[in-house]
Amino acid sequence: MLIFLFLIITEVLTIKTLKDSLYRKSRGFYFTAVIIHILLSLWLWIIVIKALTYKGFFDNPDHIALLMNLAGLVCAVVVPRIILIVFHFTGKLAGIKRGRHLPWLTNTGMAFGFLIIIILASSAFYGRFNFRTEKTEIRIKGLNRDLDGLKIVQISDLHLASFHGHGDLLGNVMDRVNALNPDLLFNTGDFITYGWREFDANDTILSGAKSRYGNFAVMGNHDFGTYHPYFTEADRNDNVQIVSNLIRSSGYHLLMDTSAVVKIRGARIGLVGIITKGSHPNIIHGDMGKAMSGLDSVDLKILLSHDPNQWEKAVVSKTDMDITFSGHTHGMQMGICTKKFRWSPAEYFYPHWNGLYSEGKQVQYVNRGLGDLAIPFRIWMPPEITLITLKRE
Repeated sequence: MLIFLFLIITEVLTIKTLKDSLYRKSRGFYFTAVIIHILLSLWLWIIVIKALTYKGFFDNPDHIALLMNLAGLVCAVVVPRIILIVFHFTGKLAGIKRGRHLPWLTNTGMAFGFLIIIILASSAFYGRFNFRTEKTEIRIKGLNRDLDGLKIVQISDLHLASFHGHGDLLGNVMDRVNALNPDLLFNTGDFITYGWREFDANDTILSGAKSRYGNFAVMGNHDFGTYHPYFTEADRNDNVQIVSNLIRSSGYHLLMDTSAVVKIRGARIGLVGIITKGSHPNIIHGDMGKAMSGLDSVDLKILLSHDPNQWEKAVVSKTDMDITFSGHTHGMQMGICTKKFRWSPAEYFYPHWNGLYSEGKQVQYVNRGLGDLAIPFRIWMPPEITLITLKRE
C-alpha cells in the first residue's frame, strides 16, 4: 500500500506543480504537459500492477523483463517528478515572505527532470542496443609463430532476460561475431541474472556463433542462482546443473575450475576457466591450483575469470598466465566511453573495469558486457564485442 500512496502523492503534487508554473503562462502548453503526464502515469501504473500481481515463476524471462521495465520507469518518470516537486515547493517556501514562489527554481527542476527523461529514454531505446566492436592487439614477445595473428573474440554478461522480446538483436550479435571470423570465442559468464528459466530458448540463438578452434565459457556469479529470492540450496544446485547444460547446448566447452588444450597448427594453447560465486564485495573465486593441475607444457596460457579483481589477487605475479579475460563490471552501464577517454563509477569498485591492462608480461582484458542488469539503460556505455588479435614481437 505504501508504494500506491507514494505514487498517488507524486501524481497529485506533479499536477499541482504544472498548474502553478504553466497554467497562467500558456494553457496550451499546460494541457500538453498534463496529457504527457497522464500517458506516462498510465504506462507506469500498468507496469506496477502487472509486477505486483504476477503469478508465474520469478525467473521467467517475461517477469525479469517486467521488473527491469518497472525499475526503468521509476528512474525515468518518478525520479524527474520528485526533482520537479522538490525544486518547485522549495521555491514556494523560500518565497513566502515575498508572497510568491521563486519561478527560477521550478524552471530549474523542470529542466533537470526533462534532461533526465531524455538521457534515460535514449539510453533505453538506443544506448543498450548500440553494440560496439572493440578491436585490440596484444603483442607478446616470443609468441609462437603459429599463433601470430590469432583472432580471439570475447563476449560477456549477456543477462539473457535483457534480450527478452529482442531475440532478433541477439541473433544479429551472433552474426557480428561470425563476421569477425574468430579463431577462438570466449564467453566470460553471467548468462543469466536470477535463474535458469531466463535462458528461455536462447541456447539455439547462441549456438549460431562459431569459431575455428572452439568456443569456451565460464560461469559468472549470477549463473549460480545467488540472487534468486526464493531458491533453496537444493534449487541452487539444480540451477547450476541446468545452466551448465544450457551453456553447453549453446555451443560452448564449459570450464569449471578446469583446463583444456587447444592445438593450433604446431602450437598449443592452455585454456583455464575459473568459477565465480557470491556477490560484491564477497566474491568467491574458484581453485586456481585445481584448474591448472595437469596442464601440460603449452606455448600460451589463457585464463577465463569472470571477476576482474581476481587478476590482482591470484593471477599477476602469482601464476605464469599470459592473458586473462574478464567481464562482470558492465562499466556500471554508465559513464563516458570514447577512443581517447574512458570513465565510469565502476572504477571505484573495480580498478580494472574495461579495456586492456598489463603488468610486466601479463595482460588482462575486461569486457563491459552485452546485456543489462536490473535497469534497462546504458548511458554512454555501449555493450561490447571484443576482438583481440595476437601479434608476435
